Amino acid sequence: MDIAAERAQWTLKRQVQSFIFILSLIDTVCGMLRYSIPEEMKHGSFVGNVALDLRLNTQELATRNARVVQEGNVEYCELSINTGVLFVNERIDREELCGQITECALEFQVVLVDPFMFYDVLVEIRDINDNAPSFRKNEIRLEIGESTMPGARFPLESAHDSDIGSNSLQTYELSQNEHFILDIQARAHEISYCELVLQKPLDREQQNELLLILSAVDGGIPRRSGTINIHVIVIDANDNSPVFGQATYKTTLVENSPNGTLILTVNATDIDEGSFGKVTYSFNHISDEARGLFTIDPATGDVITIGRVDFEREKGYDIGIQAKDSGSLVSYCKVFIEILDVNDNPPVISLKSLSSSVPEDSLPGTVVALINVHDDDSAANGRVSCSISENVPFKLITAGKNYKLLTNSVLDREKHSEYNITIMASDEGTPPLSSKKYINVIISDVNDCPPTFEKTLYTTYVMENNVQGKQIISVKATDFDKGQNAHVSYCLYGDNVQGKPLSSYVSINSENGAIFALRPFDYEEFREFEIHVKARDGGSPPLTSNATVKVFIVDQNDNFPRVLYPKSDGSVKFEMLPQSAKAGYLVTKVVAVDADSGQNAWLSYQLSKAMEPGLFSIGLHNGEIKTLRDVTDKEALKHKLVIFVKDNGQPSNTATVTLHVVISDSMPEISEFKDFSDEVDQNTNLTLYLVISLAAVSSLFLVSIIALVSLKFCKIKHSRFVLETRGVSYPALPSSYFPPNYAEVGGTGTLQQRYEVCLTTDSGKNEFKYIRPCTENASRNNINDPHNFDTMLYDTDGHDLNKENDIIQQKPANTDWRFSQGQRPGPSGSQRPEEAGPWPNPPTEAEQLQALMAAANEVSAATATLDAGTMGLSTRYSPQFTLQHVPDYRQNVYIPGSTSTLTGSNSQAEGKNPQPSSGNKKKSGKKEKK
Repeated sequence: MDIAAERAQWTLKRQVQSFIFILSLIDTVCGMLRYSIPEEMKHGSFVGNVALDLRLNTQELATRNARVVQEGNVEYCELSINTGVLFVNERIDREELCGQITECALEFQVVLVDPFMFYDVLVEIRDINDNAPSFRKNEIRLEIGESTMPGARFPLESAHDSDIGSNSLQTYELSQNEHFILDIQARAHEISYCELVLQKPLDREQQNELLLILSAVDGGIPRRSGTINIHVIVIDANDNSPVFGQATYKTTLVENSPNGTLILTVNATDIDEGSFGKVTYSFNHISDEARGLFTIDPATGDVITIGRVDFEREKGYDIGIQAKDSGSLVSYCKVFIEILDVNDNPPVISLKSLSSSVPEDSLPGTVVALINVHDDDSAANGRVSCSISENVPFKLITAGKNYKLLTNSVLDREKHSEYNITIMASDEGTPPLSSKKYINVIISDVNDCPPTFEKTLYTTYVMENNVQGKQIISVKATDFDKGQNAHVSYCLYGDNVQGKPLSSYVSINSENGAIFALRPFDYEEFREFEIHVKARDGGSPPLTSNATVKVFIVDQNDNFPRVLYPKSDGSVKFEMLPQSAKAGYLVTKVVAVDADSGQNAWLSYQLSKAMEPGLFSIGLHNGEIKTLRDVTDKEALKHKLVIFVKDNGQPSNTATVTLHVVISDSMPEISEFKDFSDEVDQNTNLTLYLVISLAAVSSLFLVSIIALVSLKFCKIKHSRFVLETRGVSYPALPSSYFPPNYAEVGGTGTLQQRYEVCLTTDSGKNEFKYIRPCTENASRNNINDPHNFDTMLYDTDGHDLNKENDIIQQKPANTDWRFSQGQRPGPSGSQRPEEAGPWPNPPTEAEQLQALMAAANEVSAATATLDAGTMGLSTRYSPQFTLQHVPDYRQNVYIPGSTSTLTGSNSQAEGKNPQPSSGNKKKSGKKEKK
């Protein structure tokens, strides 16, 4: 029998173990880990191996930032990511944590990220026998009449044991006596209670009091017990005890009822008379918690509240009430108070996990946060619905008892860099309660925006002969990304310029997009070129965008007029004038060109020096030298003319050419031309003497000015020193102070002076005209210096174009301009040179070509006339003056600023021959036809 019983017990034990193992497997599959530990374990005690149960290695726990998330302020368990072991972090007292609840467990989650996962963990707390049963009082006092019949019952105060199960209160034991026995009873909401039963009648005369010991014993190992003394006092006979209307009272009470609320009234009657019929009420059996919430009126039996009743703390209360008369007879009843729930707890929102930032390229459905919402109320008051604010690209979905916050659409950091999301939770109570929680979701940047230029085509104008290293333009591209993704760098690419790489002409600052010229530009070499700029951001991979910069070179008056005829080769140039020439006779024509363009290429001719001022004139715009009056016999035979050719640039450039005119009908002797060279040498020496004299006077004047300034400065310094020694303050002169009519140039202290020299045509009378020093316009005079023009570029209104980067353009041609009849080149003009007005409007290119062709034809016509009139005797004196040695300037005329070369012919484009201006028109016409 013993072996069979032992085998049956072993079989039952194996079945229980198998059942528990199957349950653990089911929990693991369902995503919940269950562990069981006893209470009161020390810190660091082993709970379970989470890594082994989840089939994860410890390295994965560390990389996925495994952690324990649990409610409340106390973290009872902690996970070691190095070993994967779940251990006790704080001492766990089951009685403090769960009270009298039979099943006590800790619920929390183990959260993993990348990818986001969580596992529910339930740790069951097993009770140990760490609490002994105890009574609230040290002594129970009973007054029992001697007339009490056997079988009378006297309820005793119950003992309290905080443990549960087998460790809780199991039984009561009474000390040995002959009058009383102990009857143990079970009661709702209580483990057990006992009653003292009178077994043998009392006899006050034999024994007026009894002392008993009541022991409360639990079922733990080892067993624990608590005792209380029962003092029984035998009183005189009172044969009627109070009687309650009912043995058990039931009532309800709404939680949060105010103090003084009447719950119910108990009533007991005693048919005795006198003092034996007066009943007083009191609590007989009541817990400590209920004693702080309720009280009873001893006279009326009214049960009222004296504290705040909370449904979430206790659902109901069992109270024992006794009614006692003055004769010490008592009766008992039970009162059960059921607590009704009201919606007095708003939902509580807590974040279990929240991502610090969300990339803007995250796909819809990306988990952002794990949210827990709970309500301590019950039934409809505890049912909660959760939502988030509208107009945000996020949504909420349920995940068990929690909520997941997910992305709902594509994110764009450039539009919204962060979102303030309002999470709202509301229960179904009446009225409903709600709560809100605000979370901030930051959107992190990705490189999805390429740099953007302010415009795709930039245009800039640069004056030729610019300073090397000068900034010509600055481009800028904007990137709407953030951080390194928004850092823009610039580079150049493009075709060669004039066969040379673009990098030899310009460079760009990779940080700010400033483009610099690496060499001076020449308008005559090329007039424009293109630069392609690429902007690249710092993202990975980088994004780029392109822009084009068109650079236009602005012409500068840097070329001097070049005289084509008469050619300045050092030899003496002369022309023959017949003695019978009349007024308006065309002597010759000066032909000059300028490599510049626009206004800088407009040339004007002036007769700078002539021996007979009233005899010759020159066309202001066509260079035709004509007679102003008839030639008489009294005229000198030799005339030297100095022609001054000037362009229209600012400042203007000039060239001079000397021409000798011989009035004769025949070729003069060679010896007569020696006087021309002697006169030239004499004039050259005179000019040299004048320049030396001017330099000496300027130096003397400069030394005088410096001496005056020095003397003035010494006086001021001396006066200041005297005032400072006397303690008198003297206002300091500004750094730019100068005496009146003086100016400082370049900060070097030297004074800029300008003189104008005017020489008369009479070599015997030379005059000097001194202009006072220029002070107020010193800065503007620096513009006339070619070296300062690159660094100081001003327009006609005085605006600094280097600072403002204004567009510098040539003056546009006036399409309404036409040469007048008197201003046309050649002998066909009827207007006298002295009647010519100022420069006309700028000619067009076609009109410039026409004017140069006409000028070349006029030169040919003039040479033909000389050949017919006076040069016919050239064979008599020398062959070098034949017509074949006179250059024909109609052929191969180069037009500056154009790729065309003019090739002249004996007739004009219209097929008409130019008409000579002298009386030998027919002869010259025949020559042209031949």
